[in-house]
Amino acid sequence: MRMRNRTLSDLEHVVALGGGHGLGRIMSALSLLGSRLTGIVTTTDNGGSTGRIRQSEGGIAWGDTRNCLNQLITEPSIASTMFEYRFSGNGELAGHNLGNLMLKALDNMSVRPLEAINLIRNLLKIRAYLIPMSELPVDLAAIDVDGNKVYGEVNVDNLQQMPKQLLLSPQVPATREAVDAINTAELILIGPGSFMTSIMPSLLLSEIAQAMSRSKARLIYIGNLAKELSPAASKLKLQNKIDIIEDAINGRKIDGIIVGPNTDITGITERVIVQQPLEAADIPYRHDREMLHKALECALQKFGK
Repeated sequence: MRMRNRTLSDLEHVVALGGGHGLGRIMSALSLLGSRLTGIVTTTDNGGSTGRIRQSEGGIAWGDTRNCLNQLITEPSIASTMFEYRFSGNGELAGHNLGNLMLKALDNMSVRPLEAINLIRNLLKIRAYLIPMSELPVDLAAIDVDGNKVYGEVNVDNLQQMPKQLLLSPQVPATREAVDAINTAELILIGPGSFMTSIMPSLLLSEIAQAMSRSKARLIYIGNLAKELSPAASKLKLQNKIDIIEDAINGRKIDGIIVGPNTDITGITERVIVQQPLEAADIPYRHDREMLHKALECALQKFGK
């Protein structure tokens, strides 16, 4: 399939999947696309402020969504300052992020999670869309090499060896709008982010995996710039990650890969590869937004040849 559209500005709908800092970074790099950009956010986090809220109140994990919203704020305001505020001290609220509490409050008021996000988007004047991968509470789990079930994202991330299987507990449906977004996308971006806990969870939803496998969009994987913090995921080579993702989406091939100059691309063939400097000057393990934007433009140019 040839890519008739040669630049990002030509595309009518771009979808990015992931969680936390990585998804927020790619979406902020493409924020000029406005309402033509949709992020599908992982909702399995059970650590930090988000984990404490889930433990006491239940519900979906809001932390990754809040992180993405923070990175998409372009007009600082009292509302954005409130949303980013984190409580200090030693009391019960210490460490909690007000944005997480605002989203959870809307959830408690029986506002549909997607509508809660849209209310906050409008408050913060964010045009890009954010959709939770599922609107029902769900956790990441794994079957480790000894056959034991490991429950919760934090514990999965601490595994020393890659598990035999990653799964969601319980099995929940994907958000309908997330599947619709994939169905209409012309370009789908996967990553950057923690492999097992940011990238894989949404691909474990059968409706999303099926939509990805049927999609006519170009699929691009964006690799991390730093070593994974997870002991197990840190041992994976790029080819391993590509194989795992493609297996999750029913064998659908990833069309392009964007990685930094230090990434080992051994074994990667028959795909568009863009390998160039991507590190932000202030935080080297984060992607520079402008460099990331240029790398994506470069990939689109290569697809068109």
